[in-house]
Amino acid sequence: MIDTEKDNRRVVERAILIGVRSPDEPPADAVEHLEELAELTANLDIGVIDRIVVHLRTPQPEYYIGSGKAAEIEERRRKLEADCLIFDTPLSPSQQRNWEKLTHCCVIDREEVILDIFAGRASTREAVLQVELARLRYILPRLTRAWTHLSRQRGGVTGARGQGETQIENDRRLLKRRIAVLEEELTEVRRQRAVGRKRRERHAIAHAAIVGYTNVGKSSLLRALSGSEILVADQLFATLDPTTRKITLPDRQELLLTDTVGFVRKLPHSLVEAFKSTLEEAVLADFLILVLDLSSPQLEAQWETTLSVLRELGAEDKNILVVFNKLDKIDRQADTLLLARTRMLFPDGVWLSTRTGEGLDQLRERLSAFAGKHRRLLRVQLPPERHDLVAFAHARGHVLEEHYENNGNLNLIFSIDQQYHHKFADYLAAGSGCARKES
Repeated sequence: MIDTEKDNRRVVERAILIGVRSPDEPPADAVEHLEELAELTANLDIGVIDRIVVHLRTPQPEYYIGSGKAAEIEERRRKLEADCLIFDTPLSPSQQRNWEKLTHCCVIDREEVILDIFAGRASTREAVLQVELARLRYILPRLTRAWTHLSRQRGGVTGARGQGETQIENDRRLLKRRIAVLEEELTEVRRQRAVGRKRRERHAIAHAAIVGYTNVGKSSLLRALSGSEILVADQLFATLDPTTRKITLPDRQELLLTDTVGFVRKLPHSLVEAFKSTLEEAVLADFLILVLDLSSPQLEAQWETTLSVLRELGAEDKNILVVFNKLDKIDRQADTLLLARTRMLFPDGVWLSTRTGEGLDQLRERLSAFAGKHRRLLRVQLPPERHDLVAFAHARGHVLEEHYENNGNLNLIFSIDQQYHHKFADYLAAGSGCARKES
């Protein structure tokens, strides 16, 4: 867990998970949310010894839940000898402090769990900076948790500041200074990313971003399509950094594929903000490949969560190709209704298994069709004097093949963005000795 005193992880072994269900929330949803929280907690090597769902009409300021229910939970915690309470709902800094005063143990919420997982997964400079920034912003309003043991060391003069207050102010100043430094470093990283993005745009290659819930097989899909050695792990948030690979499609078009960070229900807004430089790959891509886990009982929740995050990023209007992964994990005879329903709801979707390779050829054909909506593949023959058209093809398109004939004519195969296609066609029609071949 995030330790606000020394910034290291508190050693906790036995946790109780606490979920909160509102009157209009189905009981099954609250259970599913706790199940996912248990999976998140398992990534921190913390054992879950009990799960409690609290029915709540209105959040309360002191403990978020009522004081009577809080006392019941504390009694249960003592009986089970749990050393940590983990809430599935966000706790304010004051509520977290109140719980720790009541229980004298570690009390955290879902956001802190996810931040800890991200901290353990971050590897590149950008991800490390983003995670540290999110952690410090989370810690800043909670500094009093680290220095409550100094609260009684006040002087006798009325209005004088105690040592604890001085320490908190010093730490707050240091944290704010570090946050400012991190923001500057991230600005530079984003500038470098923008330069790389402009370089890709100059080559006019179609770009697709792979998005979806965490652990649905996005990285596996990128590895299966590109043949690259990419980290693939059966764990939440295995990939925090965008990974881009270029693939060649059946019609010889080239496509850039970017794997993005996975989504999760109740993804803290602070993390969405911190990872916007990573997630903006989804915003700027020509189209999205939305991957769903066909074998997951939370299939619909994954769909809703992914759309929710895309809406927050402003990318919900993008063209989306829906891909149902893990076809090998379902019983096709027993799950005929599932297959029929998903095919009815997503008639243009693709069903595949990255493990067995089934459906990958169909996906490649669909990717060719999607890429073709944004890029045109042209095959032309240009006379030697039309260097202007050759330069235009290299500057605004992506040349796949070129060779000269004995008479000096140049045979050129290249892809070009739709917005430049018509202009090139006009130049081509106006030129003598130019010919457009079937594309």
